[in-house]
Amino acid sequence: MVTSYEAYQIKTFSLGIYNYCYTVVDKTTRTAVLVDPAWELNKITDRLNQSEAQLDAVLLTHSHFDHINLVEPLLRLYNPDIYMSRKEIDYYKFRCRNLYELDDSDEITVGGTEISCILTPGHTTGGMCYLLSDRIFTGDTVFTEGCGVCNTRGGSAGQMFDSFQKIKSIVPSHVRVYPAHSFGMSPGQSLGHLLNNNIYFQIDKKEYFINFRMRKNQRGLFDFK
Repeated sequence: MVTSYEAYQIKTFSLGIYNYCYTVVDKTTRTAVLVDPAWELNKITDRLNQSEAQLDAVLLTHSHFDHINLVEPLLRLYNPDIYMSRKEIDYYKFRCRNLYELDDSDEITVGGTEISCILTPGHTTGGMCYLLSDRIFTGDTVFTEGCGVCNTRGGSAGQMFDSFQKIKSIVPSHVRVYPAHSFGMSPGQSLGHLLNNNIYFQIDKKEYFINFRMRKNQRGLFDFK
């Protein structure tokens, strides 16, 4: 598929946690957006320099520290616009300079590249995914192998079920899924692959989804099956 943009994934690490953040560069204007900047600033600045791109905006899927901790350094370096869902901002009181609130179905345009905003609560009250023509950035909502935890403040397994159903109804199966963490399989699998292999897409009853996600016999937070 021919697209109006280039996209790059950046794997970063700190405090025992690996994160994936992503840059999207409009081919015509060389303006870039960055999704969920975390941990290693030099990797992000190097990627922008290699792409000969100017950072125009930062898209935040939610407000947990491992997704926002480079916002302030990036503001000092590039002064980008910062985007987060209105619900997330209101509930967790996130604040920074150049902050813009997003609602469900809002559109962000970078050069000739359009990004659709999909409100997907469940991991947090105002989680948001960002959909482009052939990829979606899902933060801690959808992982390749499962879904984010729902037992932190503002989380809800019931809302996570609704968000999974929403993604199934909106996102075409060819779109590739890029989460913020990996638990064994590399980012970039198609949604069609996840529909067949991610158990949380296969549960079609809300009560069962809630009970399964919140079950007490999990070996760990990321034991998805």
